[in-house]
Amino acid sequence: MKRRLLILIIAAALGVGVAALSTMVLRSMQPEKPQVLSGKALIGGTFTLTDHTGRRVSEKDFAGRFMLIYFGYTFCPDVCPAELQVMSAALDQLGDKAKNVTPVFITIDPERDTVKQMASYVTNFHERLVGLTGTAEEIRAAAKAYRVYYAKAKDDASSTDYMMEHSSIVFLMSPKGEYLAHFTYGTGVDKMAAGIAKFL
Repeated sequence: MKRRLLILIIAAALGVGVAALSTMVLRSMQPEKPQVLSGKALIGGTFTLTDHTGRRVSEKDFAGRFMLIYFGYTFCPDVCPAELQVMSAALDQLGDKAKNVTPVFITIDPERDTVKQMASYVTNFHERLVGLTGTAEEIRAAAKAYRVYYAKAKDDASSTDYMMEHSSIVFLMSPKGEYLAHFTYGTGVDKMAAGIAKFL
């Protein structure tokens, strides 16, 4: 009697296990619900900074114009000036076609990049280049909006003659302030010019 009861209990347990396994298999065979993506990159946003003439500006001041934006710093020895030169040359190559494109240089080193420093620096590049600086908090907010990383180099953190670690990406924004494209470090003049021209 006990043996028969034990057999029935085992059979019932096996039945429950098989049913549960079948349910799991059937669920795994069902297609997952598709994820809906907007197709728009979460890059860009509002900012309030000070331009190289000392005027307070926001993203609204650039409405109706394309923006070619680069985050860097004036004491950068190589990467930043190289990227700004490529930006300038690409716009020169496009000529009048790019007259509605404003190149923008946003510092990641507000401690040293004062309005006066920025005013002197931007003259080395495209005639329309706008230099933007601000408080540490304002720069941090702008960099966050564009997903830009930056930090003082650890070895130089306590020095006044320090280097900055940072992302090196040029962003192309639409006249509505929406992200259109980006160009990574090493993109040549011809390729950047062609990439910009696609949206003009």
